[in-house]
Amino acid sequence: MTILKGLAPIAALLLLNAALGFENGSGTPAIRFEPRLAPEFVALWLLLLVAIRTFGAVPKWLVTSLASVCTVLVIGRYLDVTAPVLFGRAINLYWDVPQLPRFLSVIGQPLAWWQQLLVASGVVLVLWGLYRLLRALIAILACRAAPVALRSTPALAATAGAVVLVAASAVGVPGTRALVSEPVTPTYARQAELLLSAFLPDRLASALPPSPPFDSDLVVLQGLDVKLLVLESYGAIAFDHPEARRRLAAARDTLARTIAATGRQVVSAFVRSPTFGGASDLAHLSLLSGIDLSDPRRHDLLLTSDRPTLLGLFERHGYRTYGFYPALSWDWPERVYYGFDEFLDGPGLGYRGPKFGPWFIPDQYSMARFDELHPIGPDTSPRLLFFPTITSHFPFRQVPPYQPDWSRLLSPRPFESEDVERALAYQVGDWMSLLPEYLRTIEYTYAWLAGYLEQPSPRDYLMILVGDHQPASSVTGPDAPWDVPVHVITSRPELVERFRALGFQPGLEPRRPVLGGMHELTWLLADAFDSQRSLGSLQGAPANQTPARRGATGTPSH
Repeated sequence: MTILKGLAPIAALLLLNAALGFENGSGTPAIRFEPRLAPEFVALWLLLLVAIRTFGAVPKWLVTSLASVCTVLVIGRYLDVTAPVLFGRAINLYWDVPQLPRFLSVIGQPLAWWQQLLVASGVVLVLWGLYRLLRALIAILACRAAPVALRSTPALAATAGAVVLVAASAVGVPGTRALVSEPVTPTYARQAELLLSAFLPDRLASALPPSPPFDSDLVVLQGLDVKLLVLESYGAIAFDHPEARRRLAAARDTLARTIAATGRQVVSAFVRSPTFGGASDLAHLSLLSGIDLSDPRRHDLLLTSDRPTLLGLFERHGYRTYGFYPALSWDWPERVYYGFDEFLDGPGLGYRGPKFGPWFIPDQYSMARFDELHPIGPDTSPRLLFFPTITSHFPFRQVPPYQPDWSRLLSPRPFESEDVERALAYQVGDWMSLLPEYLRTIEYTYAWLAGYLEQPSPRDYLMILVGDHQPASSVTGPDAPWDVPVHVITSRPELVERFRALGFQPGLEPRRPVLGGMHELTWLLADAFDSQRSLGSLQGAPANQTPARRGATGTPSH
């Protein structure tokens, strides 16, 4: 018993240090502990020593306060080391907290109310248990370790050494990072600075770059309809990963052959998305506004402005713009900024078929239903359709079956019962490695796109396919690039030549280097459709130099 009592302070020291200095466990939600010194633990230890020197003992209120602070630090550290691995980006309180209720609502859809309550109760109990554990460990240090350390020369020397080591690591002394973990406190400091900037307009306004002039005459299109499809989670991994190339080869070949068989050509390229693993709105609005929204603060500022967009450009030239968002089943006030002539969300489709996963309306059905709801007649204006797809969204489960008979999609029984049962019964094999599930959604996407291109159309159209972002790191693995494919499909050779002059390559296989950011693709599209830009002037004109060629504007333009 005496030995155990003597080991308790040592165990408390080690556990507290580990709780404040753990790392991510190789691309999963798990964590791993490393034998490194946590800066916040050293600060906690010093505070306990000072409290005992000042008060003679550590007050209970201080133990409680320190336990609360440590709980927040542990949660912050978990988010800090896990979010970049799973989602490819750091946590952003200003952006992520407002999305949390929507995210929880979506993932909670398959659960009954009592299951949701059970999960919520479990989370609360885990957090309460974490707080109680940290408080118990701090109490052990306060009562049994710190008083002894104040009377021990070796303990004080070790404390001084720890302080020096942490300070050396903070100023970047070589070799110290192997001994000292990254502090979590700066994460909270960055979030505080972000929130401060978000609510101070003068600071935030300086973060919004100039807008493109949007002065293209669109004459090259000659009134051609444009279908701009933003494919959910369609990232460069579909081409970079060996398994992805193997699995998708047949579906991609079918799509390529369909494009050729229908008298069309396709050219492709890579661009860099402003986001990774989520926050698709950043990609959508980067593409429509021509502004780099890799900083989420810019997105929110832009929504409060009247900056011009690609939609406004098309509207000025006689196009009718359609915002088609089947994934939305809630009010979306932000659409006021976009200014679509017509907006259609999920409930507006009247889908009566089986629900596949959290995002239950199949993309194939959505496309067929849109054409039914908005038929093209002899006097129909040219249209720009902006359609962010959803079936390939995380968690990539319950992929709908492809229906070759497109007319049946709109019937009360769009699929065979056995196909539906098979799709709904599918279980994710490994939630820590979702590549196989992800590839199933991309195979489905290729299949319905090929099928759609085969359908008769009242008039010709230009189809542009853009990936919004890479899937989460549970699919790509760590350190994946933020590149996404762009495919331009058309029957008009002159458009093919103009996009080739801008750096696109023939076929469905994009090549590097990337053409630029997602926002620079906006400039390229405007140039490709502008009769004032000759084919020769397009050649060798990188997208990242386009804003310098013409007058970008930071003021509203209509």
